[in-house]
Amino acid sequence: MKKLLFLFAGLLLTSSLYAQDLNTRVQILSPQIQNPNQRIFTVLETSIRDFLNNRKWSANSLQAQERIDCNVIITVTNWDGSGSFKAEAQIQSSRPVYGTSYNTTVLNINDKDFDFNYSEGQPMDYTDQSYTTNLTSLLAFYAYIITGIDYDTFAKNGGTPYFNRAQLVVNNAQNAPNKGWKAFENLRNRFWLVENLLSRTYAPVRESYYEYHREGLDVMAGNKQKGEKAIQGILPKLQKIDKQKQGSMLPQLFFTAKADEMVQILSTSSPQDRIKAYNLLAEIDPANVSKYDALKKAK
Repeated sequence: MKKLLFLFAGLLLTSSLYAQDLNTRVQILSPQIQNPNQRIFTVLETSIRDFLNNRKWSANSLQAQERIDCNVIITVTNWDGSGSFKAEAQIQSSRPVYGTSYNTTVLNINDKDFDFNYSEGQPMDYTDQSYTTNLTSLLAFYAYIITGIDYDTFAKNGGTPYFNRAQLVVNNAQNAPNKGWKAFENLRNRFWLVENLLSRTYAPVRESYYEYHREGLDVMAGNKQKGEKAIQGILPKLQKIDKQKQGSMLPQLFFTAKADEMVQILSTSSPQDRIKAYNLLAEIDPANVSKYDALKKAK
């Protein structure tokens, strides 16, 4: 009987490992909050981590080592001492590069409208079918975005099912009083992020995620020149998008995650290729031109 209990417990443990898609580290910062009771932030941190890590976000069964590594850093800027929080969030995710011990940043996005209500002990209820609370909608939205972009790096348009789910979260939140969900608020919020990801106009950007990671980084351990060539090859495609939709959100999202890494990779290319890459990058991503200057100086 005892052996059967151990076997059953083992099966439950195995199934729970396979049920998880994200490996999320959560940090709650409150540098502006002058309140002696910090317990609420510790409890909130645990609740968010459990919500993200213990739910099934993708359609596939993943082993523990296959889960997507994420960081969620929430900076609380105002708390009423009860249940109302004003905050910003930095959401990051990464994935391993084939044949190496290196993890590459895939997503790095800042949400300045990460406001929510939460009370200690409050259940983290969520369903894709309706809006329940702003906190769980925010977390579900970014869980789907993280999952979708990760899948895009392994297969062309592999993330579409998850972006569709993120769009459903946005649709359900249209009557919510909180900012970030509606088209008319600004052009760089959650509504426009998922709209861009699903728009045919920006399909080349999503293809670039695949080409950069799967055809670029993942082959560099075995063939450095081939990998570099694939990464260089995405720049004219991104330039074309930039000319059509200058300063749009999705290309900026790509370069926020990739600017430093691109400099490291391309700095060992031939002088001709480096200057060509610099000229394209400076045009497409002027916000990071000071980083790209290193390409002109590399030897």
